[in-house]
Amino acid sequence: MKENEKKQEGTVSSRPELKKLFNHKWIVKNIPFFLFLALLAVLYIYNGHTADKLARRIARSEKNIKELEYEYKSIKAEVIYRSKASELVKAVEYLGLKEQKQAPVVLNPLEEKK
Repeated sequence: MKENEKKQEGTVSSRPELKKLFNHKWIVKNIPFFLFLALLAVLYIYNGHTADKLARRIARSEKNIKELEYEYKSIKAEVIYRSKASELVKAVEYLGLKEQKQAPVVLNPLEEKK
């Protein structure tokens, strides 16, 4: 029973200490500090939102770069395929152009003067 009384006395005696600590003058005295803490909280939240927005922009840019890279590779492969000699012959066949069967003749102007 004495232990219960001691516990109750301890809690009762701590409340006046809290009242002394959080009185009106103390709160008014520390208003600048509370405003500073509020400003820090706002800046912290703003920084978090900005970082999230930047991460989303980076992810979107990376996705766009990958799509463009795939498109570049497919177009490059198609150009390489179409520039083969056999494909060029097929492409110009409808114009009536044909591949030469004999080697080209080399004209050397120095040999003609002799």
